[in-house]
Amino acid sequence: MMLAAMRARLPATAAVRHATNVRSLPSDFPMVSLDFHNSETWAAALEGHEAVFLVRPPAITDVDRNINPFIDRAYASGVKHVVFLSVAGADRNRFVPHAKVEAHLAACGNGYTNLRPGFFAQNLQDAYLADIREDDRIILPAGRAEVNWIDVRDVAEVAALIFANPELHRGKSYSLTGPRAVNLDHVARLLSEATGRRIDYKAVSIPRYMLHLHRRGLPKGAIVIQTILHALLRFGQGAKYDATLEQLLGRPARSIETYIRENAAVWKVKDLAQPAIQFEVEKRETR
Repeated sequence: MMLAAMRARLPATAAVRHATNVRSLPSDFPMVSLDFHNSETWAAALEGHEAVFLVRPPAITDVDRNINPFIDRAYASGVKHVVFLSVAGADRNRFVPHAKVEAHLAACGNGYTNLRPGFFAQNLQDAYLADIREDDRIILPAGRAEVNWIDVRDVAEVAALIFANPELHRGKSYSLTGPRAVNLDHVARLLSEATGRRIDYKAVSIPRYMLHLHRRGLPKGAIVIQTILHALLRFGQGAKYDATLEQLLGRPARSIETYIRENAAVWKVKDLAQPAIQFEVEKRETR
């Protein structure tokens, strides 16, 4: 998001929990400390800002304890517009915490825009990275589902467009997808071609997937959310196409083929001690 704001020449400040973890921004980029678990950091982070790009950290599942109170503080401090990074289907799936955030924003007025993207292509270099590097596989409880992957760079460009003229997007919710859906075997073949070694997609049961995430060290709340989001893929939750992104940006969305080709080096690294990617704030949530 910060890089998209820079390219759009929008004044922006990165709100981060640990500034030392941010390596993808220039060293002189404006940063403030923000911890959703510590309300004492909120006032300073919000001071002087009229808009907020809100991302729910994956570890936070009880949004009524911190995310929604943060929204209240933001509006009270003078913020006029919040762009919330929600999730596809949040308007229909009340089990995901994003739905509560969307409802709270709506109750506060119309100074918001919800972005509901499909599954991020960057999950392949984040949530699925260890499985691909260590075990040469993608393991999910998604059956034979197709997924319409979206590149987070496209989502960031949409957010920057909204911040440039928020009045046009007040109180709106946008479903954002990539150009077309592909099955997970196709993604595995693309990764195989990119890395030069065989990568397979392994469809597993929901209990086995939850055990897999537990062994990977995810907290219980995150395991439940990740499992729900992936299990819904079986019912076509992630295969839908929506032209909104292309209409907003005036160009086609980036494809999963382009994303994998441009980032092939990420999955070629077998030694997990060698960093192949850089995170701007915290690890993204799978979606």
